[in-house]
Amino acid sequence: MKEIVRQCQRENPFAQKRLYDHYAHRLYRLCCRYVPNPLETEEVLMNGFLKIFRAIVDFEYRSPDELEVWLKRIVVNEALMHLRKTKSEKWLFAELDSSETTAAVSQASNAEGDLHAEGIHELILCLPDGYRTVFCLHALEGYTHQEIGTLLNISENTSKSQLSKARVALQKLLVKNGYSYER
Repeated sequence: MKEIVRQCQRENPFAQKRLYDHYAHRLYRLCCRYVPNPLETEEVLMNGFLKIFRAIVDFEYRSPDELEVWLKRIVVNEALMHLRKTKSEKWLFAELDSSETTAAVSQASNAEGDLHAEGIHELILCLPDGYRTVFCLHALEGYTHQEIGTLLNISENTSKSQLSKARVALQKLLVKNGYSYER
């Protein structure tokens, strides 16, 4: 991977293609956590890779893990910028639509009634944008509430509140559909 990064720093299109092919699927799934519309997700991913290829010149490669963290940060930031551009301030405080979430949860469970990773992802997508964004940033990406506040231009307390509401909403979805959860 180090050689691919070095070649990307020289703007080698074959190396850029290899880097894209290696990470595109993972980064696409990451984008889906924030931007569930497939067309918008693809746009965010492409814009993210454009920024990656521009910024990679200054990237100092140390390890594949560090590279992946760097790539993810760029894509998450691109997704958040997309959300800021396409949503009004109201997106942070949207309420759950119970008919949509019930249908999604039904599809999220397998035949034995067990919730699987893909099902959990479907439940997360049922959350309002603000809840989902804060939940993903904190619970899945490891951002602090202070970092989330800075990224989303909200207070640290608003971030904590949105995370709490997201957890409650997920728990309600689980209970409503006959699943138990651990506290």
